[in-house]
Amino acid sequence: MPGNLKDISDILVQLKSIEHGFKHINDAGSLLLKEPGTHHFDLARQLIEDESYQGRMLGTYMLGVLSPENPAALSILKDTVSKDPNWRVQEMLAKAIDEYARITGYEEALPTLQSWLESDNPNVVRAVIEGLRIWTSRPFFKQHPEVAVYLISQHKADASEYVRKSVGNSLRDISKKFPDLINQETSGWDLSDRRISFTHKLVII
Repeated sequence: MPGNLKDISDILVQLKSIEHGFKHINDAGSLLLKEPGTHHFDLARQLIEDESYQGRMLGTYMLGVLSPENPAALSILKDTVSKDPNWRVQEMLAKAIDEYARITGYEEALPTLQSWLESDNPNVVRAVIEGLRIWTSRPFFKQHPEVAVYLISQHKADASEYVRKSVGNSLRDISKKFPDLINQETSGWDLSDRRISFTHKLVII
């Protein structure tokens, strides 16, 4: 593994002692990314193959930070990390794509976000929808909530209940500040479709 093996091993031991949360993972990743002389991308690639989910979360966080300047990092997030079976790693993937969009600029990141939303992998789709919550608290979407609603609502009838839950919850978030916009969107939904009806119930709770 690239970098100082002892230091990285010590960090992993410490991370493995904590089962829940993200801040300690992010802090460790930020520390490693500041380490001079370390091949950060190579280290992150190694970490996403670690036997512990904490190590894989750490690698995922690092790839998210590196992704705006490294297209390969973004590709690994989409094509490899999205297949990780651990739900905590998938939560970190959602945070990683938001980190990509934050650093890139949310408007500038729109083509990438749309590309991810068109994926056949529900983990990739859900990463965007969940990662940007609350969407209308983000720059660009704060001024253009209709764009957020459009992007999220594309998946109101998604085959994955996992994705539809994220859609419903995200739209409900937005409804607190933009109720008319959400009412306008949902008024045209076909509630005879059981998938759409499922999502609708989450929006109007």
